[in-house]
Amino acid sequence: MPVKIANQLQWLNYHHLHYFYVIAKEGTIAKAAEKLGMGQPTLSTQLKQLEESLGKRLFDRRKQRLILTEAGKIAYEYADQVFRLGSEMVEALNDRLHNNRVHVQIGALDSVPKSLTLEVVLQAYKKGNCTVSVLEGASGDLLRELTAHKIDLLLSNYPPNVDTQTVYAKSLAQLEVVVCAAPRFKHLRKGFPQSMTGQPFIFPTRHSYLRRDLEHYFSVKGIRVDALAETQDTSLQKLLGKEGVGLIPIVEAGAEDLIKEKKLVVLGTLEGVYEEIWLMAANRKIDNPIAAKLMTEFSL
Repeated sequence: MPVKIANQLQWLNYHHLHYFYVIAKEGTIAKAAEKLGMGQPTLSTQLKQLEESLGKRLFDRRKQRLILTEAGKIAYEYADQVFRLGSEMVEALNDRLHNNRVHVQIGALDSVPKSLTLEVVLQAYKKGNCTVSVLEGASGDLLRELTAHKIDLLLSNYPPNVDTQTVYAKSLAQLEVVVCAAPRFKHLRKGFPQSMTGQPFIFPTRHSYLRRDLEHYFSVKGIRVDALAETQDTSLQKLLGKEGVGLIPIVEAGAEDLIKEKKLVVLGTLEGVYEEIWLMAANRKIDNPIAAKLMTEFSL
């Protein structure tokens, strides 16, 4: 007679998995219980039930903290993927069912020219029936929002510094950088760029690619400027320039309003110095269809 082999199906309690996930993130039962709005004894019991069902201890106790065991680390990696994918599914469903329009959320650094952000929004509307939200913020915050799938696209003036399996990018444009200043500096147009020698200069902060390119440019040209200030906030940089504090390096399109109002004047173009603008997206199991089209088809 043929031998029948019964396969035992092991069911996973996803409530218990979620409790484990929160405990691992918070580091203690007490903090996790507070976050979940549960009693500590109840939460401890749920964790014990999960460990018993898996047949593995997930935590070691060290100095009143819970440290993941090797089995716990594996479980956490899978739990993280499970709950990220669940969040992504809800986001995708909400995006596609909101007034029968796809909802596209775009993050943009302040340093990206508004005209370029506008062009991305306009092309999004051409790709399909959608609503668009544009969020501005610090680069680190927006990159975290992108990898957590809370925004669909990110416009930045530098490529991603994270794992390319998580985030991918395409270069949209290389924009020439000019030096602008308050009208009282317009005499520096004559003899530019050497005329900048000894002048007060407002640099971007050292984390930026533009800062490195500027320092290289000045070194090659033998120009010594007076580094009076540095900021990563382009809006503040323009205000400082307008107030006559110093010269500012900027993409001309980023200062066009103040130039038209004659509150800033262009002294000259920094030959060979560019701001490269990147469009980024995170790898997702369920793509936002409009965002996916923009990543593959966007062009200026």
